[in-house]
Amino acid sequence: MTAIILLNMGGPDSLEAVRPFLFNLFTDRYIIELGPKWLQPLIAWWIAKKRAPKSERAYAKIGGKTPLLEITNAQVNALEKQLHKKGIDVICRVGMRYWHPRTPDVLKELKKKGVRKVLALSLYPHYSRVTSETSIQDFKKAAGPLGFKYEIIARWPDAPGYILALSNLINEAIERYKLDPDAEDFELVYSAHSMPQHMVDEGDPYPKEVEKTIHELERITGIKGSLCFQSRSGPVKWLKPYTDEHLKELASQGKKNILIVPISFVSDHIETLYEIDIEYKEMLRKQGVKLFRIESLNTRPEFISFLAALVEKRFKEAKWLK
Repeated sequence: MTAIILLNMGGPDSLEAVRPFLFNLFTDRYIIELGPKWLQPLIAWWIAKKRAPKSERAYAKIGGKTPLLEITNAQVNALEKQLHKKGIDVICRVGMRYWHPRTPDVLKELKKKGVRKVLALSLYPHYSRVTSETSIQDFKKAAGPLGFKYEIIARWPDAPGYILALSNLINEAIERYKLDPDAEDFELVYSAHSMPQHMVDEGDPYPKEVEKTIHELERITGIKGSLCFQSRSGPVKWLKPYTDEHLKELASQGKKNILIVPISFVSDHIETLYEIDIEYKEMLRKQGVKLFRIESLNTRPEFISFLAALVEKRFKEAKWLK
């Protein structure tokens, strides 16, 4: 029996879960090294306690929890159906890094069901130590001792199916919001999740992979955009330009309509629903600027079809198809 596990970050499923979710996040040394290894859990506990109230207020404004699990479960169900239609008999599951259902627990469940082969599919299009790598290492650490034969799809920044799905979303948004690219009446902005600059200096490929996606999108849509980075925290230097500062700069230049593309996210969560849709939109509204956002891919049929094609290709390469 064969299974697919979609790897994602996870998020709190209630306001009570915010603090333990943050603790899990800050104990991960792939994301941040807080002193010696033995001390990190204590520091993470303190940071989680300090940051939880602000995060709880943000989650309260989007329904008291992240919708990420529901969306990823819907992606899993759609993908499983698509593969079954192709005659590929698999079980599809969600594996989260920092909240339930956590990847090691899901793998144990699959083992009990008699699964022998697992394909781990990262839902991060762009490879990075702080997203893809930590989720993949978490998967490997659990899958190895359980005796699984496994394959991994770690990145797909310029895969044609992914680019097509994103370009369709951009074009649909332009029509929906009645924006006119020929009249230059809006500014296209790509916002990616940020990361500390020192990680890029040490060789993390993330920003270059984001640029690959943008290059392919611009080739198809013919619309040029600017790249910025959101969700920074702490005193260290992060990737620039920062999204909030970049949006303010565009407003100061007299731009009245901005279409934002959350380029590194395939599902809605706190950064699209709160940071962009509430924080940034309100910030620009006060300056007389309208902010529009393209929809996230979520369960778009062409996105699910792309994932199914990605899986089928890897199954063929691994000779897992009968």
